[in-house]
Amino acid sequence: MSLFSTTYDVIVVGGGHAGSEAAAASANMGAHTLLITMSLQNIAQMSCNPAMGGIAKGQIVREIDALGGYSAIVTDKTAIQFKMLNKSKGPAMWSPRAQSDRMRFAEEWRNMLEKTDNLDFYQDSVNGLLFDGDTIVGVKTALGLEIKARSVIVTAGTFLNGLIHIGEKTFGGGRAGESASTGITEDLVAKGFESGRMKTGTPPRVDARSLDFSKMTEQPGDENPQKFSYSPETKPLTKQRSCYLTYTNPEVHELLREGFDRSPMFNGRIQSVGPRYCPSVEDKIDRFASKERHQMFIEPEGWNTVEIYVNGFSTSLPEDVQDKAIRSVEGFENVKFLRYGYAIEYDYFPPTQLRHTLETKMIKGLYFAGQINGTTGYEEAASQGLMAGINAALKIQKKDPFILKRNEAYIGVLIDDLITKGTDEPYRMFTSRAEYRTLLRQDNADLRLTPRSFEIGLASIDRMDRVIQKKEKTALLLDFLTKFSVKKEVINPILERKDLALVSQSMKLFKIATRPQLNFDDLMAIPELKAFVSENNMDAEIIEQAEIQLKYSGYIEKEKNNADKLNRLENVSIPSSFDYNKVQSISFEAREKLNKIKPISISQASRISGVTPSDISVLLVYMGR
Repeated sequence: MSLFSTTYDVIVVGGGHAGSEAAAASANMGAHTLLITMSLQNIAQMSCNPAMGGIAKGQIVREIDALGGYSAIVTDKTAIQFKMLNKSKGPAMWSPRAQSDRMRFAEEWRNMLEKTDNLDFYQDSVNGLLFDGDTIVGVKTALGLEIKARSVIVTAGTFLNGLIHIGEKTFGGGRAGESASTGITEDLVAKGFESGRMKTGTPPRVDARSLDFSKMTEQPGDENPQKFSYSPETKPLTKQRSCYLTYTNPEVHELLREGFDRSPMFNGRIQSVGPRYCPSVEDKIDRFASKERHQMFIEPEGWNTVEIYVNGFSTSLPEDVQDKAIRSVEGFENVKFLRYGYAIEYDYFPPTQLRHTLETKMIKGLYFAGQINGTTGYEEAASQGLMAGINAALKIQKKDPFILKRNEAYIGVLIDDLITKGTDEPYRMFTSRAEYRTLLRQDNADLRLTPRSFEIGLASIDRMDRVIQKKEKTALLLDFLTKFSVKKEVINPILERKDLALVSQSMKLFKIATRPQLNFDDLMAIPELKAFVSENNMDAEIIEQAEIQLKYSGYIEKEKNNADKLNRLENVSIPSSFDYNKVQSISFEAREKLNKIKPISISQASRISGVTPSDISVLLVYMGR
């Protein structure tokens, strides 16, 4: 079929992490999908650090996997190191993170997309959108093609009117070596959309052969690494590459300060807002002037490359300043640069202009995902792409939208935060943003989300069968722990080895297992437990799940009760045509915010900045509640 005569169900603009997940999701749900990208060689490129996951971000990657996305599988297949962060804390804080082989990551993504049915590819730059009144009908490309579609998902990353800064040099670009995208912003603003500018940055890449790693602290992966995907298609790493840790120092800081007068951040050329939680090195030494050193993580870009990512040294200072300053870092005395750090400014659209489905309020069939919505990070982008792809397909199929609540997923928290509160700085996910993080653990994303994804036709029957088996085996193990009494002669030697209080009589095993100082590895010395686990083929995942549910049952139950209360307010829906101007008893600020955001429920309305509890009470009374 010709591009000129085909009307696609979904066109995805941009082949980054958001675009790749969007294209995969819509195609796997049966929508005829076209992925348009400026470079087919750069699909899902890791533009910044060569890693996936981290605190809260790792939970998002596992949620993407549980829903049927590709990010976790690609990460597992191309990882060079794996770590479970925060293991010293409770399971709500455990966060998986993997270093990736950057070239293999992009290659594997492309391989997986090319094996996806219903998905076509086209290399070109989209420089305009086609509308019929308040409905999207296609896109215009730089070559002059007009390609028709029933829906369009824009995932433009940092490319919309992108501007790169290195010292006093400024030039257009979406990232190093690639041109910016123009035209889309202008078309959207002409339609009445509000746009803004944001900034992000990236550190230098250097040659590993020029570094002295003996002066740094080695950072190996976990001794027994896990993996991201719940699928048996991937396996944990059997070998890993180490990262390294070093630090800046007062001499480095002084050399960097000498270049501040030529820094685009300080001389006014960059006026947009950068990521608060991933600041540039010049920002760090300016804001934290009393701090004598800052961490630098030295991260290899792959198995067989000498390219090193200098995490913690993001900068847009002039090249000579970067070069001079970094040589005063331990181990960098003879460094050779492969490329210098830079900052990039780009257009975004405040996400309060979106619905929970990520469809725009003003234009039917038009969806935004990723950095265009003011977020930062591969994981946040990928999750939005997945949800936009799902909802675009569902809308074409005339099915109900797929929306995740705040107590169901970090993805639900992310999207609700964006469309309810908006953001005027690059948004990054943290565990602290989720009020139900005990429910939203990385270990149970499949239990939470795979059944829901299976219902809409994305998660496979094999995935669903594994979730059912995991639930059944976990329940079976918990039942055994509840019913089995362990003799004092068996359990006391185990307690003694852990220097814990002994028992004076036989006791139900679950009472012993709830002791925080004991874990299942200790209890596996009980012959009956070991035999039961073996007979029922219970792997480490089942044991971990049972242990968490047992030890944290009180906290889990409390959060479930709180979530149920929230959901009762979620069920009090507000019609999209509701006129807040008629409700005179609410404050002027609340009326202004409610008219702008148009919340779909009382619960969402209560989370809008400027809407008070008394305003919510008035609305509840007005709606007969």
